[in-house]
Amino acid sequence: MEPIPVVVKHQGKKYDVELDPSSTGETFKFQLYSLTGVEPERQKILVKGGQLKDDTDLSKLNVKPGHTFMMMGTPSGDSKGNIERPKEQIRFLEDMTEAEAAQAVGAIPAGLQNLGNTCYMNSTLQTLKAIPELQEELSRYKASGSGSAGPSDLRSFGLGGLGASADLTEALRDLFKQMSETQQGFPPMMFLNALRTAFPQFAQQSRDGRGYAQQDAEEAWSQIVTQLRQKLKTKEGDAGDVSFIDKYMSGKFETHMECDEQAAKDAGEQAIDSEDTFFKLNCHITGEVNHLREGLAAGMVEKIEKNSEVLGRNAVYTKTSRITRLPKYLPVHFMRFDWRRDTGKKAKIMRKVTFPQELDIVEFCSEDHKKLLIPVRDKIREIRKDEEDVERARKRQKRNQAEHERDQQIKSSTSEKEPKQKQAEKEAEKAKASGSGDVEMQDAVYKTDAEFEAERATAIVEAKKQLLALVDGKLLADEACSKTGLYELRGVITHQGATADSGHYTSFVKKECQKDPSTGKRKAEDGKWWWFNDDKVSEVDEDRIETLSGGGQSHSALILLYRAVPIPTKDEIAEAEEKAKSLA
Repeated sequence: MEPIPVVVKHQGKKYDVELDPSSTGETFKFQLYSLTGVEPERQKILVKGGQLKDDTDLSKLNVKPGHTFMMMGTPSGDSKGNIERPKEQIRFLEDMTEAEAAQAVGAIPAGLQNLGNTCYMNSTLQTLKAIPELQEELSRYKASGSGSAGPSDLRSFGLGGLGASADLTEALRDLFKQMSETQQGFPPMMFLNALRTAFPQFAQQSRDGRGYAQQDAEEAWSQIVTQLRQKLKTKEGDAGDVSFIDKYMSGKFETHMECDEQAAKDAGEQAIDSEDTFFKLNCHITGEVNHLREGLAAGMVEKIEKNSEVLGRNAVYTKTSRITRLPKYLPVHFMRFDWRRDTGKKAKIMRKVTFPQELDIVEFCSEDHKKLLIPVRDKIREIRKDEEDVERARKRQKRNQAEHERDQQIKSSTSEKEPKQKQAEKEAEKAKASGSGDVEMQDAVYKTDAEFEAERATAIVEAKKQLLALVDGKLLADEACSKTGLYELRGVITHQGATADSGHYTSFVKKECQKDPSTGKRKAEDGKWWWFNDDKVSEVDEDRIETLSGGGQSHSALILLYRAVPIPTKDEIAEAEEKAKSLA
């Protein structure tokens, strides 16, 4: 169904909105959230017969173009959906340049303007920008024949469309730099021109002849990564130039392929063993897949039809893959789009497929690689459990201590009121019942918070030493691989709509925790995420990510970006050991 232009009135303002009649009330509310800052659960949208509900089928409202909706509701807090900077500012914002304000602690990151069906590109770029090592390596990149790594005069003013570079990697370097210096929605004209020059498919016109066609974010991701693999190199000493993508974002499969037919085996056809490189894992979606793990398992075993020389005809082969190298950054692609010949479009598979915040990928590794990963993975889990046990013991002690103090107060109060002879008789009875002649009861001994912290710090240091000792030398030598097989979710690209060449793409990126100015260490994460909806950027809770598993035309995860759970370095362990000694 074609979108219907409607008007929404809220607090004296009018908003022009494209209502998708094939979606639900929940989708419409999230559209208004991005415009007004009012959370969906706080919105009251008046429709005929009452209020708009989340599960309302918008097609049944029979809305005509130009229809006006009345919306009531205010954002939670005073910020109207925006994120306020910390109150303790060293400098007033008025005294900062735009670039300084953009880099201040708590600053909202820059969005990207939609230049005409470019949301697929914007969401891809925001997720790639969540890889700090990529930003760092891009900042050092110099294009072939370029004497300077800085942007041209035109590009430094955001006029990348005028004389833009055809080098996609250079354009990405300049774009990330420009985004780091503003909090406004930035027009990625230079990068868009470079993308369309390198890959003309993204310059395809829409069928109605009005502007450019919508594209698939997964295709944009794959093409950009392919270009970066060719252009972006890191210096590796004696090894020379090594592709950044190969180092940080590529994995290895060992594959085994053999014919399903016994006749081929009887005729002497041998199975084929080989090694493949992958840059993302595919989650196949079938009627039996409900969770990411099941979709990944389906992708590890494939049926392939090809020619059998022994049989002299085509036959079906089974290809089994097992991972032998895991990269630091692991993209996972939900294969939600299926080509339909009858419509000539990529239809969307609406099935709900859940995914975890922490992904354990060990089961998909080869047996040899499992032997390297499992001891380290299990040790990390053991350390986490020990830390939880210590914290529970601390809380339990505080409860017991409070109860003991309360009992002592009650006992003292009662003793003051009772005659001395009666008190002595009670104490004697207690002593007799316990089989002891001791009348005096000893007070319980409780640890202080400082003692708890000292014991905890010492135990953690020892556990981290044991953990590091478990890591195989082969894994330690590979700086940018996963040593544990555990990954934490850092980014999500979503699609809203029914087909790949329609609908809308957005992205969610987990907030990187801020550094403590006094120690230089990053603080604990607060579980918040940035939602990039083109040039609109807002903060959402972790619960919002749980809603992206699909099941309809609302926002469904298309690409997940996972980052390997790190292990402590020798320097970090030495620092922790010094701290433990100071607490003892």
